[in-house]
Amino acid sequence: MTRSPALRTALATLVAGALLSTAACGMNAAPDDVKEARRTGRVAGAITFRTLQLKPVYTSYVQGVIDAFEAKYPEVKVRWEDVPGDGYNEKLVADARAGALPDVVNLSTDSFQLLGDRGMLADVAALDGQVAEEYVPGAWEQFKLPGRGEGVFAYPWYVTPEILTYNEELFARAGLDPARPPTTVEQFFDCAERIAARSGGRYAAFMADPKGRLPGDWQKMGVPILDADGSAFTFDTAKAVEWVERMKDLYAKGAMPKESLLKADDINQLYGSGKLVFGPGSPGFVKDIRRNAPQVYAHTRVAGAVTGTLGHIGIYAQSLGIRKDTEHPDAAAEFAKWVTNGPNQVAFARKATIYPSNARGLTDPYFADRGDGKDAETVARAIGAEQLRSADLDANTPVQWTNQVGDAVVREMQRAIQGESDPKTAVRKAQEEANKLLADAANR
Repeated sequence: MTRSPALRTALATLVAGALLSTAACGMNAAPDDVKEARRTGRVAGAITFRTLQLKPVYTSYVQGVIDAFEAKYPEVKVRWEDVPGDGYNEKLVADARAGALPDVVNLSTDSFQLLGDRGMLADVAALDGQVAEEYVPGAWEQFKLPGRGEGVFAYPWYVTPEILTYNEELFARAGLDPARPPTTVEQFFDCAERIAARSGGRYAAFMADPKGRLPGDWQKMGVPILDADGSAFTFDTAKAVEWVERMKDLYAKGAMPKESLLKADDINQLYGSGKLVFGPGSPGFVKDIRRNAPQVYAHTRVAGAVTGTLGHIGIYAQSLGIRKDTEHPDAAAEFAKWVTNGPNQVAFARKATIYPSNARGLTDPYFADRGDGKDAETVARAIGAEQLRSADLDANTPVQWTNQVGDAVVREMQRAIQGESDPKTAVRKAQEEANKLLADAANR
């Protein structure tokens, strides 16, 4: 999935920051002979449910969901454990080695990849063949794995889609029409160029942040990230070079804060102080600006995400995985479905700036209400839901794009954007390094 700060901002109170890359963990692949659990038809047994940093803010909500499930299935006992974000992946690795993974475990993109690639998660499509229709198709598809056919290895939980946020006052100062925001990456760059020419250095258009922008921008421009079987990176194309050339030119013209190329600045602070036209692309950010910078919030406008000619957006998704060899597959599967059903996801979304991955949940009137069309937070919630229902959600980071691959690509992009290397050479070198890392991972 696209790992932009924009999407992470929306989940800042739910998800902790740094996570280990799969390579850094040094965990061996799971043995092929680990037996996958099969349903028995009896929903019973004691299961463990692990979440990521939901206490104490969401304690009453989660405990209420558990209590209601246990009332429906009196032969099941759910033990809930909530762990801090720091070191979450390390704990998963240690538990996996010790054979102590929870029966139902909250997974981020990185931790899903970590366990899924190593065969430690049950195929939930096999556990319940009809469950797919309960979720937004794009969210369900997120949890397939390369080379595993139609298997799906986690239940989608809460998600955050991309939207576009911008300061309409600054947008208009650049001679741009606030009612016609950009809809493609190319248009976005065109707007940024106009903003840089008119701002006189008083404010910038957007953050450089190649780590957050890639591979999403490339996917939206039609750049093929991987070959058909997912065994090699293929982004060394004229379109990818065009992206680097535009970024280099815009960087030189002041369309981005110079420091944002090499380090993660506080985008909320920059936007909130009126020094940035485009803010993070998440509904949660709009809520933060309303609270922390009301003067700028008054000029904040939201629109559908920049999708590109393919109509694709990215989402940040949390999921619930089932331990492959759980002793109580019926209880684990029914509980995961219970947590992720429509009513429970809507109730969660009313407490946090998140969206249901459950298709029925998204039909709740709460997600369609635009109010009078003037309040940015209300409109953002409706726009995000519309996109989840209708857009193709595949502008997301493939599992092969690990943290190591991303870092290798970003290093080459940073050098080219600063003018230290040729864009065409940078893209070629980035692909070579990415494929080397991919091959190394396959051979471990």
